[in-house]
Amino acid sequence: MAELIEFRVPTEGDKTLVVWNLSSGPKAEDLHHALFTEFSKFGLLYSIRVFPNAAVAAPGFYAIIKFYSARDAHRAQKSCHQKQLFQTSPVKIHLGTKHKAVQHQALCLNSSRCQELANYYFGFNGWSKTIMKLQDVSDLEESENQDMTAAWKPSLKFLCAVEVVLPAYGCRSPGVGIAVEPVDKQEEEPLSFLMKRKRTQKLAIQKALSDAFQKLLIVVLECGKVAVQYKPSEEDIDARTEELLQDFIHVSYFSWKRHNQGEQECLDFSLEEEDFCLPERE
Repeated sequence: MAELIEFRVPTEGDKTLVVWNLSSGPKAEDLHHALFTEFSKFGLLYSIRVFPNAAVAAPGFYAIIKFYSARDAHRAQKSCHQKQLFQTSPVKIHLGTKHKAVQHQALCLNSSRCQELANYYFGFNGWSKTIMKLQDVSDLEESENQDMTAAWKPSLKFLCAVEVVLPAYGCRSPGVGIAVEPVDKQEEEPLSFLMKRKRTQKLAIQKALSDAFQKLLIVVLECGKVAVQYKPSEEDIDARTEELLQDFIHVSYFSWKRHNQGEQECLDFSLEEEDFCLPERE
């Protein structure tokens, strides 16, 4: 059975561990470091949060640990439950229930998290990004055709188009990002304006990169091999953005065998290894 991993914040119970009976001796920061060292052996972690026990309970801490992979979380729970780990008393670890059919909207990972996830599964040299377009579409001067009923405010606006390429998988994924930052030209100092302009450019690039990764699914096969599936976005692009991107380079995507699987099945996915393209071996 294969597991699908999206470039989204993991919210499923089967990717979450609750760790009890953490000693009251160390500080929360020290426990965080010890937990990371112990549980990162099983797979990439999204987050570790350490909390003090409730006042009615015995002194100590508990922690909530989130993995990107349900398979990694299960292995960690099985290996570490009722073990002493880094303290003298054993810890108790509870694995959350499997994700229900009713799904909540998962948040997209930011660009730095996307890159961390890509580096872990594809390798640091296993993917690359190219900025195809970075255009200033700022609205700093009030137009004569501006709707007088609308409250117009000057703003910096940048549109960015990027392409993420995974050569070993023959896969390309485009992404688009728009960043807007309000400005006050009368009060804004020149240096402050330039810094704000630079931040807006950077934010547009980050949003485009995150958007490109949202169209990719990491497929972890039972044998440990990794494949990729490209899923085009179904979101509509507004007319203005489409006009600005009319000269955006069109890319051809690797041909995948299609599966009639709804979104609600992404976390409970039974697939065969031959249904996916694996990176070619030299």
